[in-house]
Amino acid sequence: MDALTDLLDGPRARGAFMLRASLNPPWSVRIQDEAPITLMSMVRDDAWLIPDDGEPRRVSPGDMVIFRGPDHYAVADDPATEPQIVIHPGQHCTTPDGTSLSEAMDLGIRAWGDAPDGSAVMLIGAYQMRGAVTQRLLAALPPIAIVRGDTWKSPLVDVLGEEIGKDEPGQDVVLDRLLDLLLIATLRAWFSRPDAETPGWYRAHGDAVVGPALRLLHDDLSHPWTVADLASKVGASRAALAQRFAKLIGEPPMAYLTGVRLAQAADLLRESDATLEAVARQVGYGNAFALSTAFKREHGVSPQEYRTS
Repeated sequence: MDALTDLLDGPRARGAFMLRASLNPPWSVRIQDEAPITLMSMVRDDAWLIPDDGEPRRVSPGDMVIFRGPDHYAVADDPATEPQIVIHPGQHCTTPDGTSLSEAMDLGIRAWGDAPDGSAVMLIGAYQMRGAVTQRLLAALPPIAIVRGDTWKSPLVDVLGEEIGKDEPGQDVVLDRLLDLLLIATLRAWFSRPDAETPGWYRAHGDAVVGPALRLLHDDLSHPWTVADLASKVGASRAALAQRFAKLIGEPPMAYLTGVRLAQAADLLRESDATLEAVARQVGYGNAFALSTAFKREHGVSPQEYRTS
């Protein structure tokens, strides 16, 4: 298992917010729902992305966008267009003065906008989950990541476009899984750009020594790893692995492993009802006390306080 797979293998979309938006100009939507991750695919016409802190950026049909929460931003036909719609947490939409628009903008099954066949069309999927593993991924992304349509193609966009308006048994699960796949495909494309400022764990995946070491760690977090043990399995000396790992990742192997273990533990606490003892064993701590001590040192609260917060 590689580091990106591990980051996406914990929290998955469950009941994600999905819709096809259709709008006629002039239009401007302010997004302040604070969703952890939102994907947007431009299907028709151009749009402008306007972050609260940054310059407007234009997107065109075929472009994919990842918005990193909880930052607020606007999407509009033109940077000069004032927002007419505000999206709040829970996907409740209003006018800027607070008048509800939920019924007025409802165009049918997962369809939303001011015109059924508006000139601008986009597909939108917003994750609702929050977890420590997700936060590690978000830390590697800018507030707005754009993958241009002329640099990648994915059949998943067309499949999502076909499925998003269906109302069949199990449809929510189908859409959740499609959103997961589309997120992974988009992240791959984003991190693979020639000019990408990728995190160390992603770049190191292709290294002949550190790459296999990372996969070993992520494959078996519960193993009692040592640097010597890891080095012997990847065919390197302990000193060589430690030095190369720290250079590429930015921290020593055991510090990296501790961070991953505690992030996984935090996610399990929020996403499951497993006992603390079970969580400890799953992420490589001998008992609940050992995990509690490390967890409080990292997060400032006990596992139980974190679970109920």
